[in-house]
Amino acid sequence: MGRRGARGWHGRVFAAAVGVTALAAATSAWTAQAGSVGAQEPRAGVSHHASTHAVPRGSVAARVSVDIAHASDRGAHGVNITVDDGPDPTWTPQVLQVLKDNGVKATFCMVGTQAQAHPDLVKAVVAAGHRLCDHTVSHDTTMDTKSEAYQSQEILAADRMITEASGGVRPMYYRAPGGAFTPYSRNLAASHGMRPLGWNVDSKDFERPGTDAIVTTVRNEMSNGPTLLFHDAGGDRSQTVAALREILPWLKRQGRSFGFPVR
Repeated sequence: MGRRGARGWHGRVFAAAVGVTALAAATSAWTAQAGSVGAQEPRAGVSHHASTHAVPRGSVAARVSVDIAHASDRGAHGVNITVDDGPDPTWTPQVLQVLKDNGVKATFCMVGTQAQAHPDLVKAVVAAGHRLCDHTVSHDTTMDTKSEAYQSQEILAADRMITEASGGVRPMYYRAPGGAFTPYSRNLAASHGMRPLGWNVDSKDFERPGTDAIVTTVRNEMSNGPTLLFHDAGGDRSQTVAALREILPWLKRQGRSFGFPVR
């Protein structure tokens, strides 16, 4: 999701994540695979310029590019729908239904604790042909100010939690909360087969500005690039569901084809 200040939902997710800190600590031994690198990375919303199947748990994930992905695997007229912060028992099924009604596949960037709490929804996302993305354990938007050991725990524990919830399908991407990537986190994710994933169009649906405002934002900003950011958790997402019902058919009328972010 876009960079935001502290919110009540984030606090609840962070509190839930405390319970998995001990589990995540074991991942710190993996950090050497990523290597140490220098200065901070620009935010994911700033544009930078594959396989079609998720990687089963237990497979050796091939390293992917460390560059933040924005492009679509459907080329110049492609568009990538990405959905953050879930899964949520109220809103994820509704988002899945709208996607199904329009014949659209999307990438779901899941918070580890949410995936652990709702494995049935993670499995439903996979069964419908959508892709998974690691959105960390606790959705800490200050990830880029924390130690490498902390970043490793957040990313790799979430990878494990999402994979277990899915029944063995691993995330194919890593999206830093609020775009708080670092060179270290990008290298770590890539070394575990997860392409860092940015966005070009922030629908601002998290702020609940109204369905019309969400639709207008997307229409006005489509020239920024193909990867669109929406949310299926973190509060009332009825406006998101309603906006997607308008946006997806509109994109089709514009001659857009729906794909996945490049790997």
